[in-house]
Amino acid sequence: MQTETLVYIILALLVSLGVGFFQYFFKVKKTPKITVLLFFLRVLSVFLILLLLINPKIELTTTKNVKPSLSVLVDNSSSTQFFKETDFVNSFVEDLKKNDAVNDKFDVDFYTFGNQVEKLDSVTFSDKNTNITKAIKSINELQKNNEGTIVLLSDGNQTLGEDYEFLNSQKTVYPVVLGDTIQYQDIRISQLNVNKYSYLNNKFPVEAFINYEGRAQVKSVFSIYKRGTKVFSKTVELSPNKKSTVITAELNSDKEGVHYYSASLTKLDKEKNVRNNTKNFTVEVIDEQSKVLILSSILHPDLGALKKAIESNKQRKVELVQVNEFKGDLKDYQLVVFYQPNAYFKKYLQERKSNFLLITGSKTNWNLVNSLDYNFNKKAINQKENYRPVYNSNFLTYLQEDIGFDGFPPLKDKFGSIAIKEHSPLLFQRLKGINTSNPLLTTFEKNDTKYAVLFGEGIWKWRASSFRKENSFEVFDEFIGNLVQYLNSNKKRRRLDVKLDNLYLANDKINVSALYLDKNYKFDNRASLEILVKNEKTKEQKVYPFSLMNSSYKVSIEGLDSGDYTYRVNVLGQTVSKSGKFKVADFQIEEQFSNANHRKLNVLAENSGGKLFFKDQQEILLQDLVANENFATIQKLEKREQDLINWKWILFLAIALLAIEWFTRKFFGKI
Repeated sequence: MQTETLVYIILALLVSLGVGFFQYFFKVKKTPKITVLLFFLRVLSVFLILLLLINPKIELTTTKNVKPSLSVLVDNSSSTQFFKETDFVNSFVEDLKKNDAVNDKFDVDFYTFGNQVEKLDSVTFSDKNTNITKAIKSINELQKNNEGTIVLLSDGNQTLGEDYEFLNSQKTVYPVVLGDTIQYQDIRISQLNVNKYSYLNNKFPVEAFINYEGRAQVKSVFSIYKRGTKVFSKTVELSPNKKSTVITAELNSDKEGVHYYSASLTKLDKEKNVRNNTKNFTVEVIDEQSKVLILSSILHPDLGALKKAIESNKQRKVELVQVNEFKGDLKDYQLVVFYQPNAYFKKYLQERKSNFLLITGSKTNWNLVNSLDYNFNKKAINQKENYRPVYNSNFLTYLQEDIGFDGFPPLKDKFGSIAIKEHSPLLFQRLKGINTSNPLLTTFEKNDTKYAVLFGEGIWKWRASSFRKENSFEVFDEFIGNLVQYLNSNKKRRRLDVKLDNLYLANDKINVSALYLDKNYKFDNRASLEILVKNEKTKEQKVYPFSLMNSSYKVSIEGLDSGDYTYRVNVLGQTVSKSGKFKVADFQIEEQFSNANHRKLNVLAENSGGKLFFKDQQEILLQDLVANENFATIQKLEKREQDLINWKWILFLAIALLAIEWFTRKFFGKI
């Protein structure tokens, strides 16, 4: 308590004594005994009221018993069901809930995990991936202020995330092994490497990685089928001394379009799991390759990033040339990228006939650019500025989702105001934290020419930033690919654009996006869209309505059986539609394992100071947990300050004392 507050309390006591003395003893010659009682009642009531007005802070100390935490992590992936362990898991959870000794010692919490970690409500064993590392890290973070341990019910086969074998867990982990620990003969296709595109009347490679587990020398036949017809076959011989091999097949691209293939291995004798003997893949055969030219007079990391992003689509070939060394003809290219043009570019900017992408920056000659009729003009000064991107949700030129542009690093360009007309901005500029109406990336359509302008250099940082976020260049490369695809085509703009992949795995969520424009090529948010999906084998049809989200229509489709499907997206009340096809492959990643990985679970247990248990050791596990002296209830002292004014009973006591004083005086005739 502060000295100042203590002084106030002493003064309050003196004032209370003064009030009582003045009331009952000042200039009073005769004082009956009852007067002393009334004096104390008055002093105490006044002191309590003054004490509430001073409102000192009172320090309270409470003792709390904190039990150690016991977090039970239950593998909710479909592999638990595949190994026929669902009954054991449900029984284990129920037994643990009813075990008084465990519940008396621990605060027990149950969680399920697969893709995500969730509080246990019901165990469905339906998650299509297993991320053990994420599950343990989540519990470590959630219970970081509590002592405790983790019981992990899993087969140890992880399909997603960092390898848990090298995880440094802050809490001890006691794995309980689900699934068969006996090693059976198993041969599997662990990986297929195939390009998404191939050229007509050409050959494309298929690289297959084959792995074997077993103690005998075995033979199997690796085959590739196209629509049920065998197009490649090779015998594979593996043994305990040779547990893997790589097969490369050369297949013909004899017809344009999307083609579906199936790679498979024949079953071994006594092989238990044959679900991992087959993998599906698709290849799109295209008639020709589009050529993209990048002209620059400087060396910059943007150039390499653009080349890699554009060529991630094998339909496109990029030539990167210094402008003063270019001897070719712009007509030979479907798209030209002019990177930071200067005086060397004048000839090509004036004679160009094809669509183009113009990228400006600190080395751009703005006098040259402004002299050309590009529907924009920039009053640039010799001062550099950083511009951050802001996504335009009303962009309608083509379908482009927000890939996290707001989190990308800024681009650098010369500072200046932009006068612009008849354009469609995809990204706006944010300058020093303020959103502006100036475009950062915008598209134009003038006469029969399409072109786009990126006002800033440093896009290589966007590619790197996207990789850090997604752990892949795919999202950024697709963003550049969408822009190139738009600029690469001189076809009449479609009113309905649908985004859908060619191949999905079983139980994958199929996300479909659609962009619909009215007859004036303006986004129509009043339209009703639906997609009709038809199974080619069963002829079963399902219709799914789209939902409007920002400036596009979206729908998620789940629960489709494996097989070939056709689809048609219709705009209700209009004659506009878009058709296509896709395949749902019968592939469950959780069913690719033949037995539990108890070795890695044991390493996890040892590294964390825990111990591995098998199903028949359930009682031993519970006994060990109860007997373990490292997990003990801790007494915690909690100190907290509270304002005295929150103690309402003091006010009621003061009122009661005043009431007693009044009734006493009334009774003895003092009033």
